[in-house]
Amino acid sequence: MIRLTAELTPAGTSYLATGQGQPVVLIHGVGLNKEMWGGQIVGLSSDYQVIAYDMLGHGASPRPASGTDLLGYADQLLELLDHLNLPQAAVIGFSMGGLVARAFALHYPERLQSLVVLNSVFNRSEEQRAGVIARTAQAAEHGPDANAEAALSRWFSREYQAANPAQIAALRQTLANNDPQGYLTTYELFATQDMYRAEDLGTISAPTLIATGELDPGSTPQMAEQLARRIPGAKVAVLPEQRHMMPVESPRLVNQTLLQFLQFAHSRQNHIKGIVA
Repeated sequence: MIRLTAELTPAGTSYLATGQGQPVVLIHGVGLNKEMWGGQIVGLSSDYQVIAYDMLGHGASPRPASGTDLLGYADQLLELLDHLNLPQAAVIGFSMGGLVARAFALHYPERLQSLVVLNSVFNRSEEQRAGVIARTAQAAEHGPDANAEAALSRWFSREYQAANPAQIAALRQTLANNDPQGYLTTYELFATQDMYRAEDLGTISAPTLIATGELDPGSTPQMAEQLARRIPGAKVAVLPEQRHMMPVESPRLVNQTLLQFLQFAHSRQNHIKGIVA
């Protein structure tokens, strides 16, 4: 079992790092923290340097300043890479982390080796948008765990919830323990920024994978396909019978998808370097 001690950047970002090789950075979803990536840390660290960190307002990282936008969250990742002296990294973002990864790709393309967006949102329908705005209002009034039960039902299959009650209870506690203002600032961005600089997505040139679960009700296969169409050469993977929290519920399946893509991205970059040389 890999047991890691969290470290801090000068700006206070809490992160875990293990393994050697090309760096792969993992960005969690809203209300969660770096601990959600346990299955990926174990599954990827034999081939890569794996780095997981707490987003602003989450875990042991500092609260975002009032009015922080997605660029502020991308800047947090930039400071982490600078602290680790990493000129480039593969960036994997889950849900809200996918929005941060997209913003990072747009603002700092020279620092991006490859991009993976997992179970994330794009071009919500009016009905979907109204639902997430309503959940934002509930969180503002009642706190981070206002929607916990409904969220867990969207995130996991009923079988997984029944088989893993301790883990589900721990996740429920993680949601409740979030800093209310940090959570709300982040959730408001999650609720409103699915089309963040959508007109510029065609400028992303790094190898890109957009993946989600077949049964993910909030980050649908249709969203994944629409987003991938905006990014030149992007690949799409829809994992059968998977819901939103597929990195946690089915880590081996997700890791297989990630490893295949990362190997493809690495070979493509080596091919391009050979042509340039």
